Amino acid sequence: MRYENITEFRAQGSSLLAKGPVALIFAEDPVEVDSTILHHLKTGFPLVLLFADDEISVGPELEERIHRIRYNVHGDEAIPNAVREINAAVAEGTWLYYCFNAEYLFFPFCETRTVRDMLTFHTEERRDAMLTYVIDLYAGDLEQFPNAVSLQDTHLDRSGYYALGRSDPARPSETKDRQLDFFGGLRWRFEEHVAWGKRKIDRISLFRAKADLRLRPDFTFSDEEYNTYSCPWHHNLTACICSFRTAKALKTNPGSRYDIHNFRWRNSTGFQWNSQQLMDLGLMEPGQWF
Repeated sequence: MRYENITEFRAQGSSLLAKGPVALIFAEDPVEVDSTILHHLKTGFPLVLLFADDEISVGPELEERIHRIRYNVHGDEAIPNAVREINAAVAEGTWLYYCFNAEYLFFPFCETRTVRDMLTFHTEERRDAMLTYVIDLYAGDLEQFPNAVSLQDTHLDRSGYYALGRSDPARPSETKDRQLDFFGGLRWRFEEHVAWGKRKIDRISLFRAKADLRLRPDFTFSDEEYNTYSCPWHHNLTACICSFRTAKALKTNPGSRYDIHNFRWRNSTGFQWNSQQLMDLGLMEPGQWF
């Protein structure tokens, strides 16, 4: 089903939003749109909303399984505005998820358990949001894959990740409780091409709808508890979004494309496209879920 804008979707298709969890996919370009949609359908999202302009094509078999909303994802505050609109349209407590094309959600044991199974457990732990780490993926051979995207020749960094306490503007000498800024991957290794405000790799990609909730441009929320990595009493589940987005941008932007000839380094390893590898590398946490 196609909709001309979010307003039309809310008027005609809002009843569909009762089928949470709901995945919102923002297509910035045509790269791997189909594989992104298919991955999230297989992960168990009963409803997938694709936000894209008319130039983005989707395979006919997938087009029938999603709801497509015409949207300019490159506009000012485009992602926060769309998330706010969908948040306002669903029942409070509905789980929402958002990502971009060429990004793939992985959570512990996702090969045998659905996203609904995982979020049911997370809800039972009295959590309303989940921290996800955006793990950069990149093609090993940039001559063969000049946009740095390949689902077969896929690599990631196995080390080089770190965290810093998140400063509290209201109390400059203190850091926020249970909040950290995470760094690593291509944004760290090629930081000279990445603005400071774009270098973090943490994103609250899974969250429960709540009245007046706002997503900020830095991918944090107006409710500070949503931005925490765990509850006060024990560690919680975390997940990964394995993403070609940064690699694609670095090889597309004129300011960086000619300076980068290879993303591989001594700590590169082939991506196996499974959750066990990500847990073994310490990139996500199963918490109390076994």
